[in-house]
Amino acid sequence: MRPTGKLHLGNLLGALGNWIDLQNKGDYDCFYFVADWHALTSDYGSTDQIRSNIVDMVIDWLSCGLDPTGSTLFVQSDIKEHAELFVLFSMITPLPWLERNPTYKEMKEELVEKDLSTFGFLGYPVLQAADILMYKAYGVPVGLDQLPHVELTREIARRFNFLYDNIFPIPEPLLAEVPKLLGIDGRKMSKSYDNAIYLSDRGEGCARDIPFVNSARVR
Repeated sequence: MRPTGKLHLGNLLGALGNWIDLQNKGDYDCFYFVADWHALTSDYGSTDQIRSNIVDMVIDWLSCGLDPTGSTLFVQSDIKEHAELFVLFSMITPLPWLERNPTYKEMKEELVEKDLSTFGFLGYPVLQAADILMYKAYGVPVGLDQLPHVELTREIARRFNFLYDNIFPIPEPLLAEVPKLLGIDGRKMSKSYDNAIYLSDRGEGCARDIPFVNSARVR
């Protein structure tokens, strides 16, 4: 999860709630991390808030029920092998695979105020593939909007296995019960779109008044 701001209901229902369920089932060896390098793909020009966002986001994780004794929690940039595998995967990933990514096209259209014409932004699904495959994951808990990225990860794994050796399992998406939540303007709820209801919001109709959120012990 990218530390680009406060967590919102879309994060909870589309991802975090699923993370907690998988952890509590006890059938999975769960790895959840702060994707701080991914935060640079769209916000490389403004990095002063990343450190404080990391702290606030992990506090929200713990408040909702993620348990460091039941899951492995870490910061992406502390594990340099993520970057190393990203470089190796970037050598074998065809450019058209990245250019057809629907999330890439959507964000280029929506976030016109940001400079997204960088290799880091175009190639972030390759870094995401490294994030997943270096742990030889069989399942990836994601929201609906992340399905194209999981499929690209599967394609990269197949291509690597074909070129070199059968190293990586082909992961499957593990969708949440609410795989996509719309924001207050009808688009996908996103911090980038400024249309979110945040977990830390207070007042009538905000997070603390929603039963699911209360059951997740959101602070």
